[in-house]
Amino acid sequence: MLFRKFLFAVFAALVAFGPAHAYQGRNYAPVINGFNVEEVRRLSPGVELHFDMYGSPGGVATLRIDGATRNLNMTEVEPGQYSGTYTIGTHDRIRPESGVTANLRQGNQVATSLLRESLLATNAPRSQRGQLATQARVDRFDVQGSPELGPGNELRFMVAGTPGARVEVAIAGARGVFFLPEVRPGEYEAIYTIRNADRIDPGSRVTATLRADGRSVTSVLNRPLQSGGRADAPRQARYCTNCAVVEGVNVIEVSGNGNYLGTAGGAVVGGLLGSQVGSGSGRTAATVAGAVAGGLAGRNIQRNMNKEQRYEVVVRYSTSGATQTLQYDNDPGFRQGDRVRVSNGVLTRDQ
Repeated sequence: MLFRKFLFAVFAALVAFGPAHAYQGRNYAPVINGFNVEEVRRLSPGVELHFDMYGSPGGVATLRIDGATRNLNMTEVEPGQYSGTYTIGTHDRIRPESGVTANLRQGNQVATSLLRESLLATNAPRSQRGQLATQARVDRFDVQGSPELGPGNELRFMVAGTPGARVEVAIAGARGVFFLPEVRPGEYEAIYTIRNADRIDPGSRVTATLRADGRSVTSVLNRPLQSGGRADAPRQARYCTNCAVVEGVNVIEVSGNGNYLGTAGGAVVGGLLGSQVGSGSGRTAATVAGAVAGGLAGRNIQRNMNKEQRYEVVVRYSTSGATQTLQYDNDPGFRQGDRVRVSNGVLTRDQ
């Protein structure tokens, strides 16, 4: 009876240290597709700042505002849509130019996006908001379509127009709007990943609305969303072969694999405990079982002690649309939307 109890304890240890650890080690690739704020007329105590973020569903979304005394945890109100409201406190020192960072975590990976618009409304007093664009125009609205329009396929939208503006895209058959960050002055670009609930057709109406200085202009996309024909093929001449755009910078928490000392140390302790149980063959079996369980525990402790952070930069090539992940031991200094070049595995900014 005592031997059976001990074997059950060993089985419980295997369940605790095996599958659970394997689940925690799964890799996820969260993506932030849009991030915006409802602008306010003043930044004083009691004023509420409402934020919306669109990205991978099922994640944990948080916001950090420069000058704020606390972070904001966002709620997933619909699959892939996160909302949250920050009430400015008396000790906050939030300014119109304060940076706002959104983090979306899935598993042990994090996607990051920076707010590309001001916290103040464009009709706020000029002394608070500073110089903004005086007109709104859209010079170009384009899309790099997808051969299929089912869930998981990607559509890359590009808008050129007034710099320093806010651009949102609405797709017939998809809920909500999709925000395009400004990757360069006057150039807005982002990828929309089709969701399970979307009902997007090749001829779905797509509009881009650009807002600047209290004015807005809307442009209608004049090409199909589904690629495949010559007329729909991306214009390769506009891009260099090694040019890319940073889609995300993921912070990965890596656990060590343990070493001989960690594993053996646990095994010795487990074996000593097992040798105190039972007698004869029962004692021998308990000693072996204790060594196994102790070894697993020792290895798990060693892994937790060796945790460290690494960085992954995910880039998408302009010509082919293919993605590549480059790994760094330290923060490489790149952010989502940066234009870069990839040469022999080395990432540099595209000047």
